[in-house]
Amino acid sequence: MSEPPNAPPGSVPHPRTVRSFVRRAGRTTIGQARAFETLGPRFLLPYTGEPLQLAAAFGREAPTVLEIGFGMGEATAHIAGLMPQKNFLCCEVHEPGVGALLKRIGELGLSNIRIVPHDAVEVVDRMLTPASLAGIHVFFPDPWHKLRHHKRRLIQPPLAARLASRLAPGGYLHCATDWEPYAQQMLEVLSAEPLLANTAPGFAPRPDYRPLTKFENRGLKLGHGVWDLVFVRS
Repeated sequence: MSEPPNAPPGSVPHPRTVRSFVRRAGRTTIGQARAFETLGPRFLLPYTGEPLQLAAAFGREAPTVLEIGFGMGEATAHIAGLMPQKNFLCCEVHEPGVGALLKRIGELGLSNIRIVPHDAVEVVDRMLTPASLAGIHVFFPDPWHKLRHHKRRLIQPPLAARLASRLAPGGYLHCATDWEPYAQQMLEVLSAEPLLANTAPGFAPRPDYRPLTKFENRGLKLGHGVWDLVFVRS
């Protein structure tokens, strides 16, 4: 029996650290399965635990943006279409989400996306070298509402330091959440990271490139807020 596409090599250890994902239930559709078969060989990158040569992976030299957890890939495909001059390296372990983004890549004729179907924290640690990224997107990570689960939240000081180290000087980290207590924690954590500087007095206006998702629009109509944070590497 072959390993699933997000399984690491047997030699890769699994330390007990905060992960960038929660496994969710869901079935891959016929269209998504077809996208895996036809587009996967070109757009999926295996987790190797070795430094990734970005120019070789994308077939060109270009500023690269890392996206951590893209859900069903709506925002990812939209942003990649707006910015053909940039490469987008995207991490997601939810197989239907990976299939959905592959399908969008085919429908929109995108060529500037590569997907690593693996935990983004390990990808950052083992496959991305210091100062290699022009940007990082972390949109709507799990807020882990319950107090006893806050330690599982993705944006915490150790990861903030690692993400900052992977940004080139002038590179940016853009986070967004619809849970205000998590937004406040993100603001505190990122403001305390010495390599990062806030681009706004507090929360930032939503950058034009980040689209409003159906989920976000529904929440806004119900009076829910959304908070964006944009920090730059000094």
